[in-house]
Amino acid sequence: MLHEINFDGIIGPTHNYAGLSPGNLAATSNAGAVAHPRAAALQGIAKMRANLSLGLTQGVLLPHRRPDHRWLASLHTDYTAAEPHLKARALSASSMWAANAATVSPAPDCADGRCHLSVANLVTMPHRSHEWPETLAQLRLAFAHDAFRVHAPVPSPFGDEGAANHMRLCASHGAAGVEIFVYGVSGGPFPARQHLEASRAVARGHALDPARTLFVEQSREAIAAGAFHNDVVAVANERTLFAHEQAFADPDGFYTQLRAMIPEVEIVEVPASAVSLSDAIGSYLFNAQLVSTPTGDQTLIVPQEVRDHSRTWQWLQQHLASNGAIRRVEVVDVRESMANGGGPACLRLRVVCDPTTIDPRFLVDDARLDRIADVVAQDWPETIEPGQIGDAAFIRQSEQARETLLRALDLVGLIDN
Repeated sequence: MLHEINFDGIIGPTHNYAGLSPGNLAATSNAGAVAHPRAAALQGIAKMRANLSLGLTQGVLLPHRRPDHRWLASLHTDYTAAEPHLKARALSASSMWAANAATVSPAPDCADGRCHLSVANLVTMPHRSHEWPETLAQLRLAFAHDAFRVHAPVPSPFGDEGAANHMRLCASHGAAGVEIFVYGVSGGPFPARQHLEASRAVARGHALDPARTLFVEQSREAIAAGAFHNDVVAVANERTLFAHEQAFADPDGFYTQLRAMIPEVEIVEVPASAVSLSDAIGSYLFNAQLVSTPTGDQTLIVPQEVRDHSRTWQWLQQHLASNGAIRRVEVVDVRESMANGGGPACLRLRVVCDPTTIDPRFLVDDARLDRIADVVAQDWPETIEPGQIGDAAFIRQSEQARETLLRALDLVGLIDN
C-alpha cells in the first residue's frame, strides 16, 4: 500500500533571524530579532503530533551540522576567523524547511516503477547552497530500499529549490498522477529561484511521462510580491489544486492543459478581489498542508496567522460553508518558523511510498516525538540574539545539542560523512 508521508524537518538549535533570504519578506523584515530555537522546535513537534492525530503517517529529517565547518574550510577560513556574514551563512538552520530538500516523484509516475527523489541544489542562496551533501546523506539512508532512487542535485548554475516548486495531482496517492513543475523568470526586484532547465532535468531524471508532465511559469507579480516559492501561492493534493488567482503567468492556459490531463481535477482559485497577493503572502494562506485524512476529507492545515487575518479567514469560512473541495481546516502555531518565512508547508517533504520500505528511524509516533521533545526541552537554546553567532560557548552548546538528538534517535555517525 502506498501512503503519503510528511517528513518534517526538526528545527535545529541554531534557528536564528539573520535575514539571509532576499525575496522572503518575513525573513528580511525580522532580521536581527531575537530567535527562540527551543520554542520553534517544540512548535514543529506539536504540528507533527497534530498530523498524527489526524491519522496521517509522519516522518522526520534531522537538523544539519551547524556551523558547517566543511563549507567554511572550502572558503579557506574557519569559524573563528570568518567574516560575520560567512558565520551567519555557516550557522543557518534553514534545512528545517524540508520542502526544499528534494523533488519527489512517486513510483506510479516513473517509468521504472520506483519512487525518485532529486536533492535540491539551492544554489541561489549562499546560506542554503551547502545543504545538499547532508540532505543527500540523510535521504540515501532513509530511502535505501530498492523501491527508491535518490539522485544527486542538478548542477549549478541551474537553480533548483525542490518540492516547494513542484505539485502533483492524481485521483488518489497510489494512482499515476500529473506532475507540475513551477519555474520563475528573472527580471523583477527579487531572484527567481527555480530555473526551467533545472525542472526539466529533474523530470528527465525521474523518467516521467512527458504527456503527464507540465512546466508552468510562476507569475512575476507573485515573485515581486514576495512569493519566493510557488508553495507560497499554490498547493495541490490528490485531485484538488488550491491557488491564488495571480499565482501563475498564464492560469487559463495552465488550467486548460490540466483539465485535459486529469478531467476530475478540482481547481479552487481564490480571487484577488477577496484575498490580495499581499494578504495571501502575509498570512501564508497557501503555504499550508493540504492533506487527505483516512476519512477522505480534504483538510487544510494553516498557520495561526491565517485565522488572525480577517480576509483570509473569512474566505476560508465561506468556502467551507459552500461544501467545496476543502472540507476541514486545522490551525497550527508555527510562529517562530513563520517569522523566518516558513509556514506549515515549508516544514515538510511529501513522499508517497510504502512505509515499510523506509528506515524506521526516520518515522515517528507519539512516543518517538516525546523522545525528541525531551532533548529539545533540555538542550536547545532558549534564545539566540544576533551577537551570539560568534560566541564559542553558544557554538559548543548547539553542536552538543544536535549530537544528543542523534544519539536519542540511534543515528550517530550515519548521516555525517
